[in-house]
This record gives sequence, C-alpha cells and structure tokens, in this order.
Amino acid sequence: MNQFFWRSLLSCFIFVFAAGAVGPTPEANSATVLRAKYLFDSQSGQLQSDGIVVVQRGRITAVGHDAAIPAGAHVIDLGDSTLIPGLIDAHVHLGDEDSGNSYRDFYEGMLRLPSEEALYAERYGLRTLQAGFTTVRVLGTADWVDIALRNAVEGGVSTGPRIIAAAHAIGTPGGHCDAPPFPPERVKLLSEIDGICSGPESCRTAVREQMKFGADVIKICASGGVFSESDPLRVPQLTAAELDAIIGEAHRWGRKVAAHAHGDEAARLAIDAGVDSIEHGTFLSPDTMRLMKQKGVYLVPTRMAAWWSSEHANGYPPAIAKKARAIGDAHKAMMREAVRIGVPIAFGTDSGVSPHGLNAHEFSLMVDAGMSPSAALLSATREAARLLGVEQDAGAIEVGRSADIIAVPGNVLTHIEATEHPTLVMARGLIVVGPP
Repeated sequence: MNQFFWRSLLSCFIFVFAAGAVGPTPEANSATVLRAKYLFDSQSGQLQSDGIVVVQRGRITAVGHDAAIPAGAHVIDLGDSTLIPGLIDAHVHLGDEDSGNSYRDFYEGMLRLPSEEALYAERYGLRTLQAGFTTVRVLGTADWVDIALRNAVEGGVSTGPRIIAAAHAIGTPGGHCDAPPFPPERVKLLSEIDGICSGPESCRTAVREQMKFGADVIKICASGGVFSESDPLRVPQLTAAELDAIIGEAHRWGRKVAAHAHGDEAARLAIDAGVDSIEHGTFLSPDTMRLMKQKGVYLVPTRMAAWWSSEHANGYPPAIAKKARAIGDAHKAMMREAVRIGVPIAFGTDSGVSPHGLNAHEFSLMVDAGMSPSAALLSATREAARLLGVEQDAGAIEVGRSADIIAVPGNVLTHIEATEHPTLVMARGLIVVGPP
C-alpha cells in the first residue's frame, strides 16, 4: 500500500482518538421545539411570522405557526429572532487559513505533517459550523485531509459541518493548482494523484485518482489564480481537450465539476465543456454570463476572497500582491452585472483565503454588490443545496429534511449582518451553539 493510503488512514485515526465527541444522542422519542418571531422560507424567499419547528431524531417533523407541539417536548423560545435553514458555503478550504500575513502562514503550513493538518482542519470545520454553516463544499485540500474530516464527521467522531469533498484540485504543471515554483531538486514534483496533469489521458487519470479515494466533486483550475506565483490571472490553463476529458469523466461517475476561473476565456472553455459552476469569475464578460444563465451554470462569486485579499495585499509576496489588488474593483463590478443579468448564484466564500468562521460576512458583501438580502440568503440555502446536490437533506426548513437550523437576532431581511451573530446553531438535530 502506498504512502497516500497510510496518510489518509493516519488522518482518520487522529480524528477517532483525538476529536471531541459530537454530543449526546437525543432520546428516540424526545422532541425539541424551536420558536421565533420569524422563519425564513427558502423556497419563496419571504419571512413567515410566528415560526415553530419541531425536531425529532435529527429530522424536522413539523413546521409552521400551527404546528402541533408533542407532549414533553423541550421548547426553546428564541423571541425576536429569525429561524433560517442551516447555511451552505459552496467554496471553502478547510486545510489551511490565511491570517493576512502570507509569509508566516506559508512557513508554518510547510512545516505541518498531514496528521497535524487534519487537526487544524477539524478546528476550522468546527469554527465554520459554529458560524452557522452546517454544510460546506471543500474545493481542494492536500493529503486527503478533507476526505478524512468528512468521514470522521459522518462517523460521529468529530464535530463539523456536512462536507462535500474534492480532495486535490486538478490543474496543469506551473498552474494555479500546482505547488509553488520550488527548485525541483529540493521537492517532489506533483503528478496525477496530486491533481497535476498534462493532456487528456493524464487529466482523466487525475480525475479517477481523486474519485478513487472518495472525492464527491471535482475541482479544476481553468485559469490563473491570485495565490500562485508564476501564472497570469486571465490565461486559460486547461485545453478544450483536457476539459472534455475531466468533465466527461467526472459526469460519467456522477460527480459535478467546479471550475476556478478568473479569466473570461478560461470560463468560456469550461462552460462549453459542460462545467457545473464557475468559481470567482472576476473578469467574466456579459456574453459569458448570459451563456451561464442559459445553460444553468452557477456562479460562486466568493466576494470574501476578493475583499480580503485586496485588503491584505501588502502582506503578500509582490507577484501575489499585484494580482490581489487587481481583482478588487473588477470583481465587484462583475458581481453587479451577474445580478443584473440573472446568473444563478450560489454562496461561497473561499474561506481559507480569509479566516474560517467569518463566512457570513459574505452576505453583506453580496448585498453591497447589488443582491437583495433575500436573494443572498437564497444563494446560501436553496441555490447552494441544488448546486451541491443535497437539496433532499439541506437548504430548507421542511418536514423530512435534516434538522440543520440556525437563529439570528431580529428580522434578517432588514439586518442581513445579523447572520454574522447566530444565537443558535443546530446541526442534524444537535445544538452546537445556543441554549441546551
């Protein structure tokens, strides 16, 4: 068995023996009732008054102001609050975190063993969950850390959000998904198992390698990126033939594909090949956005990443700082145009570029870029659930769905910043934040 198997297995063991327990399992017939002044309906985008939600065995069993309250139920009255479906972040990186000091973060990250990375990922996942995000899509993590954390959460030995994992992001040598340009005499060059490929057959193998070890979704780097030293932002990094191989193989296996793409040409190539979402989209043209609307391709804009990196550009190496400054105003203008055109938008922050746990600040940034508070909330509930393929379980407060519910102070549609201060977080029926 190769070293990657043992690293993944070691990560799982670390979670089993070191992670905190999820919490006590509710009694089979016990019920918890949540009451609040408002409830956000993620189908209509409207608020309902006098929200009541009944939870049993980790599932929602009744909803509405006239819902019957079971005898002996534990009632939590949240007063002047809004109940919202557990939020979904469709673009995070739980394996690392940028604090604004890129040099220190990079140095410390380079010294971490895979098992140590797993422990940091668990911490970041818990912080994300406590911020009200009960489901996340992890789009690229080294050493199979996201796979290990997902398995640990699903196995009940770690506290964290529901995870849709991509394993290693797929890209070309020298591209955004590749390692920094270290001298090859000093570091191992990455290959297909690490997501780095050249040519259609090599890229098809890279996809298969990620799926072999449990990837739920495939992430590709279609264009250059900010946090990579040697690649221009706008230049396409995968050929049409490579994109066809990657996306075709992923779709045959029932996996969706998310494309990191700042440049318009790179995004257009990915859309033509059948990609499911464009991540970032900084320099998308109106024509490309109209094509996305026509084909139902989601934009995951990650306003947080653009805002955070431009605000902290002085802490980055010169080549990265230049690109970070270049995306700020352009990204906001693109977002406004996407809203005007009506591109389908799913919420994503690219957290890891910014500190984990600040995810909900994305809502204020989205509203500032032209979205209504209701549309922003829908992007993190109904729309993100559809993109991730979890709409049967997450994204709405409806009978039969997983009891992933948060509460925020007051009327969330008049104070969207309230999402940054949840007073209750319930994940799969267990209270993570709030009254017991």
